[in-house]
Amino acid sequence: MTDIQAEPISEMKKSHAALKREIQTPDKTEKHIKEAPQEMEHLIASLPTILIGLSREDKVVLWNAKAEKVFNKAAAHVMGLSLNQCNINWDWDKIAAGINQSLAEYCPVRVDDILFQGPDGAERYLGLTIKPLDGDENRVLGLIIIGADITDRKKLETQLQQSQKMEAIGQLAAGIAHEINTPTQFVGDNTRFFQEAFDDLFQIISEYGKLREAVKSKSMTSELVQKVENRIEEIDLDYLEEEIPIALQHTLKGIKRIAKIVQAMRIFAHPGMVDKEPTDLNKEIEKTITITRNEWKYVAELTTDFDPSLPVVPCFRAELNQVILNLIVNAAHAVSELHKENSNCKGTIRISTHHERGWAKIHISDTGVGIPEEIRHKIFDLFFTTKEPGKGTGQGLAISHSVIVDKHNGTLDLEIQEGKGTTFIIGLPLGADQEQNE
Repeated sequence: MTDIQAEPISEMKKSHAALKREIQTPDKTEKHIKEAPQEMEHLIASLPTILIGLSREDKVVLWNAKAEKVFNKAAAHVMGLSLNQCNINWDWDKIAAGINQSLAEYCPVRVDDILFQGPDGAERYLGLTIKPLDGDENRVLGLIIIGADITDRKKLETQLQQSQKMEAIGQLAAGIAHEINTPTQFVGDNTRFFQEAFDDLFQIISEYGKLREAVKSKSMTSELVQKVENRIEEIDLDYLEEEIPIALQHTLKGIKRIAKIVQAMRIFAHPGMVDKEPTDLNKEIEKTITITRNEWKYVAELTTDFDPSLPVVPCFRAELNQVILNLIVNAAHAVSELHKENSNCKGTIRISTHHERGWAKIHISDTGVGIPEEIRHKIFDLFFTTKEPGKGTGQGLAISHSVIVDKHNGTLDLEIQEGKGTTFIIGLPLGADQEQNE
């Protein structure tokens, strides 16, 4: 026991002796105290992130080397100025809103996708965290702003989203081609019918022309009239009179169907807007249902229950469509997996919208296999998938979560009854004032 205790006691004695020497050499301690600010200044200058300090009076008191490089503003030129006097070409409204929120809620606030102009004049993006500095008696001493130029990251995220979108469209390509081919086929058939019908009608018109000339020349005979009647009977004019309007309606319906598919495809192929735009969620979901129709129509009945009073929602429309597409395709695959032993049995996919307390809600439910409890915590992880090779890469739900939660300040939740199905619930704030409030 003595041997075990001897070593720590010896170390304690050494530490005590070292501390005593430090106390007995005040010059050395004073030297450390004097050097500490210089070391701290060097540390701040070497940070790879933007670091800006604001006083209680909103004056710049800290502007590190990274801030100098990103904004092309020397610290000496901005110290003592208020932030909006620093002459930085950026989205001041976003930053001011973040500062006000941080002060009002007395907590760190993250502000992403802040558009600003780089030293070379190119448009770039910032991500900033604004945090109050605590003082005595809960007084705010000022603000610290930490951030980085996120342009390259944003480009990579956009490329990944576009890649996943094109991958999803690629997987649906055969079905989309089939959806276009079906109306194209009966439009073609009807067009050939019109061609033959008009050939017959022109023959009748020609015979009537001869009959008119005979009347004018007073040479009309009963044989000529009979010839016209025989031609009318031969081509079955009553049949043409009945069928041509129907064929025209079917043709217009087919063309409308093709146009609807092409319009939906254009929405998905679009790279997306920089800013949110007012979006009719019900219409966008309808477009996505159109695109995915061949994916679900053989395995499920798809029903909708849209809230007609749902107001427009500020959204990144293309990205939202991608999320809806991912969830509908996943629902179709889940239903297909449950009924793979009985292809004649269909499941159900139900999509509904409504709004409550400043939020728009989208519910996408299926009666598929559900998600096992042991893997539920992984479903939003990038590249995690339970699908067989060729059916999924594990990007869909991860990107969907990022789009809804990170880009829209929304929520993406799920309710699961294993063996009975899954419901994904998307929550989107109806306006900027609600984005941080449930």
